[in-house]
Amino acid sequence: MSTPRLRRLAPVELTDTQRKLHATITGGPRARGPQSFALTDAEGRLHGPFNAMLLSPELGRALQELGAAIRYASQLPARTREMAILVVAASWDSAFERHAHERVGAAVGLTEPELLALREGADPGFTDPLEHAAWELTRTLVDAGGTLTDEEYERARGALDERTLFELSTLVGYYGTLALQLRLFAVPAPPGPPNPSPSPAPAD
Repeated sequence: MSTPRLRRLAPVELTDTQRKLHATITGGPRARGPQSFALTDAEGRLHGPFNAMLLSPELGRALQELGAAIRYASQLPARTREMAILVVAASWDSAFERHAHERVGAAVGLTEPELLALREGADPGFTDPLEHAAWELTRTLVDAGGTLTDEEYERARGALDERTLFELSTLVGYYGTLALQLRLFAVPAPPGPPNPSPSPAPAD
């Protein structure tokens, strides 16, 4: 693993603008309810992509607000949302996104075989036609750079709807941005024990 390239800032070191952003992240919807991984360490230093957002608090605020809207204000079902994030994580080989969102995915009902397939970039075999259509669209967005044929677009629009197409494409762009920044700054996976490696269901 690469050595992290950014020093993580403690709250006492922050400027007023940085402190406001820190408070927004740690006191916003991400901090309420069950958490699959901690947002900060014992000293209050932000984990993951959030520490880098403090470098440019105005831009960081807009970016984290977009992420909060995707997580908490979109119509995407939780399983679909976490599936799509894990498709992006696999595409970018993002250890942080994978570690964090496999935990969230398990909490919202993704099974171990589904998590394993998503980690490996394979078809998770969703039986719900809407989930399968969302997975197929997300894979096309990451694999083909967003280029869909007219037939692929019409199939996705018919199975989902235009709002879902917009929200999924926004999610892919946002988590792709985070994966890029995590890679640039060599941010390690979240602390704590790793999520147990998903394993296939035993054969009958």
